[in-house]
Amino acid sequence: MKSIHKHAAATAALILSFAAHADINVGVILSTTGPGGSLGIPEQNSVKLWPTEIAGEKLRITVLNDESDTTAAAKNANRLVAENNVDVVVGPSLTPTSLSALDIIARANTPMISLAGGGAIIEPSDGPRRWAFRMAPPESIAVSLVLEHMVAQGVKKVGVIALATSFGEGYTKTLERLAPGKGISVVTVERYNQNDTSVTAQTLRLLAAQPDAVYIMSSGTPGALPQIELARRGFKGPVYQTQGVANNDFLRIGGKDLEGGYMTVGPVLVAEQLPDASPLKAPATEFVKRYETAYGAGSRSLFAASAWTAVMWLEAAVPQALKKGKPGTPEFRAALRDALESMKDVVTPEAIYSMSNTNHNGADQRSQVMVRIVDGRWKLQN
Repeated sequence: MKSIHKHAAATAALILSFAAHADINVGVILSTTGPGGSLGIPEQNSVKLWPTEIAGEKLRITVLNDESDTTAAAKNANRLVAENNVDVVVGPSLTPTSLSALDIIARANTPMISLAGGGAIIEPSDGPRRWAFRMAPPESIAVSLVLEHMVAQGVKKVGVIALATSFGEGYTKTLERLAPGKGISVVTVERYNQNDTSVTAQTLRLLAAQPDAVYIMSSGTPGALPQIELARRGFKGPVYQTQGVANNDFLRIGGKDLEGGYMTVGPVLVAEQLPDASPLKAPATEFVKRYETAYGAGSRSLFAASAWTAVMWLEAAVPQALKKGKPGTPEFRAALRDALESMKDVVTPEAIYSMSNTNHNGADQRSQVMVRIVDGRWKLQN
């Protein structure tokens, strides 16, 4: 009888030991193929550089490709929460895929750190969005920076061509709200789909409105299409883009037709050009060195930096969550959500974040800089 009790005690101790050192199960949903592939591939590259543990707990990472498709993203989300019992989901890469995954992940009371840029992912921060977080800065920061630049350029009329998605809609509405206050009128809004191969009709209507400048609101390589068409139609005014296109594939596809274009981006894209006084210069240059050592000179990507920011958020939040629960439990997932929401002054390569229960982004104006494409490279504009 003693041996049975002894064996039972040993088994219980073993179970407790495993519980004390349970892996943190991280699900990652990325668009590594399809129109969002130029975002998802560098994001996946960054995930491969993640640490193997946080706060003494091993990371178990499952990466799934949603093919830039909303239905696939929803299926991936369901698999991660129902079968893999993940503690947190990082991704998806795009706003539409993030929105399709959000309700599924939130119903499982699991935090989601979206890598996409649409404000609809986190606003308003109630209901399912209590569980959603996003590191891309608010549209208002990027749009305000563009409007200030337009004023300096003497722009009075701006035309828009935007993706017919929640990402494009979010930027369009923000511009329409803020432009009048700067004395700028939005003279036309044209839309196109992510899989379109031509925007000739939209461009002709855009030019017919005679804008002084054009603001393209797109993501991934599809963002090059309108700018190429504008250049070939001889448009001479300034052309602006969002950071949704800030990667080398965009530069490669657009080539010389992108030359002189402007965009607002995360500072990490021009890390070495940042002033020494910037609190973001050190973390940005450190990330660029790490990433380009692994993937080659010039391979840096804003989207890769976002995936790195995600793990830095986890490094800030996990130690707090571990005080209230063990990985794999509802208590840990709830505590991790609370810890993400209470982060303050977390410095990453692309921004400094301070969250609250009404702000699940937390980036400030330092999260965006204006760059121009000069000789096929990003050049910081002072």
